[in-house]
Amino acid sequence: MNKKLTKIFTIVGVLFLANACTNLEEKVLDESFSTTVSEKDAANGVIAPVYALLPTIYQHTTYFALQEITSDEAILPYRGGTDWGDNGIYIELHKHTYTSNNANVRNTWNPLVQALSRCVTAISALPTMSDPNAKTYLAEAIGMKAFYNMMILDLYGIVFKKEDPGQVSEILRGPEAVEYLISELQRAEPNLLNKAAVGTGRLTKAGAWGLLARLYLNAGVYRDRYATNFDLKASDMDQVISYCDKIIASNEYKLSNDYFSIFGDKNRDNSEIIFAVDQRPELNGHNRMAYFSLSGDQFPLPAFPAANGTDGPAITSDFYRTWVEANEGGDPTKDPRFYQENLKIYSTGVDTCVAGADFKINRGILRGQQYGLIRVNGVFLKCADGKFKVGPLTNLTRNRPDKKVIFTEKVDFTPEGSDYPTGYRVEKYEFSAASNTGRNRGDADIIIVRLADVHLMRAEAQLRKNNAAAALTDVNVVRSARTLTKPAAPLSNITLDLLFRERGFEFYWEMLRRTDMVRFNKFEGTWTEKDNNDKNKRIFPIPQTAIDGASNLVGYLVQNPGY
Repeated sequence: MNKKLTKIFTIVGVLFLANACTNLEEKVLDESFSTTVSEKDAANGVIAPVYALLPTIYQHTTYFALQEITSDEAILPYRGGTDWGDNGIYIELHKHTYTSNNANVRNTWNPLVQALSRCVTAISALPTMSDPNAKTYLAEAIGMKAFYNMMILDLYGIVFKKEDPGQVSEILRGPEAVEYLISELQRAEPNLLNKAAVGTGRLTKAGAWGLLARLYLNAGVYRDRYATNFDLKASDMDQVISYCDKIIASNEYKLSNDYFSIFGDKNRDNSEIIFAVDQRPELNGHNRMAYFSLSGDQFPLPAFPAANGTDGPAITSDFYRTWVEANEGGDPTKDPRFYQENLKIYSTGVDTCVAGADFKINRGILRGQQYGLIRVNGVFLKCADGKFKVGPLTNLTRNRPDKKVIFTEKVDFTPEGSDYPTGYRVEKYEFSAASNTGRNRGDADIIIVRLADVHLMRAEAQLRKNNAAAALTDVNVVRSARTLTKPAAPLSNITLDLLFRERGFEFYWEMLRRTDMVRFNKFEGTWTEKDNNDKNKRIFPIPQTAIDGASNLVGYLVQNPGY
């Protein structure tokens, strides 16, 4: 037993060598473990690292940056000429001028390949273990290896095939990569459990079905990344429909009647979420999505005067205009996904007094003059009755009390367009009540797959098979589901362009946009501060550090075209 557990935990106690990441090699950190560790603890210790890097991958500056800042939804200018400059890496992403030395590209790659390494380690160790959970854990490790590889394929155009930690990974591209990932997810699926048994933070049977549907939906893109027109085969669309049918027919999930509760501080038990990143603080999960876009003068929590926004990304005026167009030039707030008013906007100029327990900032896409708690010298102002004073915000934190926090539609990379107030902001995920700085303790689980996406993936597959009636039904099922407020009006017809627009409304800020734009042949388009139409930018370069780290293997890592 002692020798067995020592071997197991030698495998568990590893870290990936960042500059040798493409070889998926591992380094032993500690071989000294107690002989009293149970088989259950040993199995738990093997599977935990498989999921541990998900919060790092889904940080606002890693996967989010690659999926959203590169798209027509989000833009992150050099705020005020002092903030978020970062040597131009976010400007490069948005303008599609990124190179193999871009820090966001590298910092997303590194945890992905490290997570792959941990999956291979778990797959090697779990078959030798007698704990009853080991069979399920093995399926999860196989499925998660496929998921991480799927992300790498989508982002970087390659897949690492490996079963034994002692092997050098085989690199797959194109059709071979797609078929391998399909086979791996199908291999994992029979032994996965349902959500009731494991929760949202682990891969379930429905989670694997959702990933398979997503994989088949994009398979035509992945088989030929540079095609003028992607071959989105009817047989692939049949598989999308089949896997979506399985999820819907399971009756394990239902669309939430409250759109913003899906992204709430306590969304772990939300009925719509199929697979998500577990963000409990004790698991080192710090969802920063809520603070990323807010103004530095927006303070959402009366209990924490240090918790504010950072004046990060905004939506582009191009994306905003799609909402206006969909509402025939009217106010987009008719769509309950656009905005949720929790704090009444007081336009009289008279300050309002609010009890701390009643103060809650607005959600969704924020426009115009912002109102909230006013902090002076590190303390929130209060009214004579002891309640918190709420009024129009100014840039007090930047020593500019004369400058109002008014979010404007126009945002770009000019000095005027990149000033602190420019651009409509996004507060989709709720600001965690436990986050004393805004940069930590973000409790909301970050969504990977949810039921609305299942319906809209099935709608797209039906539409690509020329079954517009079935597609329209799925789209309107989602639009009509948000009954806590008045739901969005049903559409009378559906086209691919309308479906693309609908996916933008439903999934903005959820790290799906770049993938959608590529599949809908819109990624080479023109929008605010972006006119590069180079199709090589559909995938990112392999980081130069990774290529350098594999230089001892001649011809092993070949850079993607155009970099």
